[in-house]
Amino acid sequence: MKTRSTLLIASVIVIALISFISNPFAEGKPTVTVLLKEQRTEYWDVVIAGAEKGFRDFGVNGNVLAPANATTEEQIELLERILDDDPDVLIVSPIHPDSLIIPLERFIVKDIPVLLLDTDASWENKTTYVGTDNFDLGRRAGSLIGSQLQPGDKVAIITGDEDSPVAGDRMRGAEVRLKEIGINVAAIITQLSNEPEQVKEVMETILEAHPDLKGVVATTDGMALSALHVIQDHGLTIPVTGADGLTEMVELIESGALSGTVAQNPYDMGYLSVEAAAKVYRGETIDQNIDSGVDIIVKGNAKQRLDFLRSLLK
Repeated sequence: MKTRSTLLIASVIVIALISFISNPFAEGKPTVTVLLKEQRTEYWDVVIAGAEKGFRDFGVNGNVLAPANATTEEQIELLERILDDDPDVLIVSPIHPDSLIIPLERFIVKDIPVLLLDTDASWENKTTYVGTDNFDLGRRAGSLIGSQLQPGDKVAIITGDEDSPVAGDRMRGAEVRLKEIGINVAAIITQLSNEPEQVKEVMETILEAHPDLKGVVATTDGMALSALHVIQDHGLTIPVTGADGLTEMVELIESGALSGTVAQNPYDMGYLSVEAAAKVYRGETIDQNIDSGVDIIVKGNAKQRLDFLRSLLK
């Protein structure tokens, strides 16, 4: 009997060891580090709120970092520190994806999965991209503007870096859709920042060249708001769409000053990225692209969006 018991115990130990080797993440609480693009803006505060809810819901030891001045150099320095800390999973939103590939490859060498958040990259070693389909967002913005206009009406598109997988895809999506529905894309201005004075100067130039302009597609809410201020100063009422669903944009829709906008879902981005990280830690298979969706915000649903944002940001 003693021999049988000893053999039984030994068999159980072997089975347990095999189980651990085949799925070493079956037990324990993962450490997940999230590296964002910048600190303390409303957009990233909403992303953080989603990530923190994910930390609680999925049993994750989470840590969120961001560069103080929103530079690629700072992100690279932070990645070096994070690598020394040896997290189980890294979630990163790269400012300039191409510049971060080499630092991120060091995580792969250490068998640390890397999930991209908000901004995608053509990098074969990423585990997944969690965020917006930005070409689709642009198409939806074009459809929304076009639904309020007539064929042949003029629209301007203002954006940042056209080579960016975010701004560029949104610009191209909007341009394609507007042309499909017969709207005249009278101007496309690229390489803009969210700096209000720069956007206002550009909008003044556009309105001078096209006084019959009927709409503006902006690839960020910051640009949209600056453009709207110029339009209002000219005594015009024309639709303007942004992309982020920030409080000020939604308030303008609720008040009737804007007819509507398209918006990505930063809260869902944060939450879904942590959920994906927890699954990867447990050895589960996840999709290579996790779409956080695009919403159309109009008068009918603006209050609901505002109440949600205010509950997060209070």
